[in-house]
Amino acid sequence: MVLRILKYLGLAVIALLAVLAVKTALYKAPDYAPVDAAALPSVTVDVDRVVANVSTAVTFETVSQNLVDPLASGQFHGFLEWIEAAYPGVHTTMSREMANLTPIYKWEGKNPDTQPVLMTGHYDVVPAPVAELDRWEHAPFSGARDTEFVWGRGTIDDKIGVIGLLEAAEMLIADGFQPERTIYFIFGHDEEIGGQNGAGAAVALLGARGVQMEWSLDEGSMVLDDVLPGLPAPVASINIAEKGYVTLNITAKAAGGHSSLPPAETAVGALAVAVERLMANPVPGGLTDATADFFDAVAPEFGLAERVLFANQWLFRPVLEGILSGSGPTNAMLRTTTAPTMLQASLTENVLPTEAVAVVNFRIHPRDTVESVVAHVEAVIDNPDIDVTLRGEPTHPSPVSSAETEGFQLLAQATLGAFGNIILVPGLTVAGTDTKHFSKISDDSYRFNPMTFGPDDLSRIHGINERVSIADLERAVQFYAQIMMGVDG
Repeated sequence: MVLRILKYLGLAVIALLAVLAVKTALYKAPDYAPVDAAALPSVTVDVDRVVANVSTAVTFETVSQNLVDPLASGQFHGFLEWIEAAYPGVHTTMSREMANLTPIYKWEGKNPDTQPVLMTGHYDVVPAPVAELDRWEHAPFSGARDTEFVWGRGTIDDKIGVIGLLEAAEMLIADGFQPERTIYFIFGHDEEIGGQNGAGAAVALLGARGVQMEWSLDEGSMVLDDVLPGLPAPVASINIAEKGYVTLNITAKAAGGHSSLPPAETAVGALAVAVERLMANPVPGGLTDATADFFDAVAPEFGLAERVLFANQWLFRPVLEGILSGSGPTNAMLRTTTAPTMLQASLTENVLPTEAVAVVNFRIHPRDTVESVVAHVEAVIDNPDIDVTLRGEPTHPSPVSSAETEGFQLLAQATLGAFGNIILVPGLTVAGTDTKHFSKISDDSYRFNPMTFGPDDLSRIHGINERVSIADLERAVQFYAQIMMGVDG
């Protein structure tokens, strides 16, 4: 009897190993660029001109948080006047109208009956705090450049997009090119503070006219080099969805009093328990939606052990999700994230507060909603004496766009054409962009920055020593130009 059981167990193990082997062998990445990128038209870029113009663009201190200051507002007007002078072909060929300080350009196509497309960027930037200035290698608004980089606030986020698009269009116009399909360009002035008066106003204006884009392209992810260890090549993530955003006030109340006579439970103590519970019980996540698309495209490029896990998620999904949850970047792709960011209680060290508040920010995965996040928080805290309320206006997660459209394929081909041997995947934007507005007038919305990022570069976004490589500036113009030439197939 024992031998028979062992025999059957052995056969079961052999069968299981055979299934794992077959599924792993058949596990292939989808082909998102079926046309050879080499078939795209070649683009020769005047690199010196691009470098000089990006350098000049950085010198305009277009900090959107300072827009109420008349001097700061002058920087925005100065930038708009400068691009008008720097790109005469664009401004004589295209029509331009303003949504507050956000320009909307329309490059009329030869066939106006064809559905238009939209390409965007934003020229506002975040501040460079005075306390950090001595840690910058070059002053943040100097536009300094050397043989490898242009330095300064906005080089990454997102003047490479604005200048890259303008350079590509100016170059094509000088060559006598006109697209068959109409192309719109929108350059937001307040993306860093929500984009309501820039992209939001532009979308309201175009939407009222019934303008509906086939697809839109905005900032997003980039070419990640050695950010995901174990891959044979860099990964370019063209993002097909974007997380939502909600911030909650978690408020605990108590009687208060003198700190020399503390009760068994204080407002701060109750709040600390609530925050600890939230951190210990994150919003459930998983390999679904845009997250699944990303890993289905990148996982076949990993080593054998990882391929076995991803190819056989019917067996290993809990293991996989546990591993991915252990890393900040991959955890953010799996689920709605929970981030306590602010605390407020007593203003005096010897007074027990009557109210203690934790501000907790959530970036909402497309599978979740604002309502489901609030319900999760209330269920986890499970304390009727703690209030959970919205702080500010939430942003709902975006729809998930298709990675099988001609528009996505064109973006994929242009990415391969500009960056060469890379792994191309659809992905999820875990931060926020102006596409939350643009998606209202676009059938599909995509997010990608044509630049290369290594592990040391992630902290430069909104951080110290922001910079862009000169090689990426050249590739960015090639990328945008090939898209403009390819929008008609």
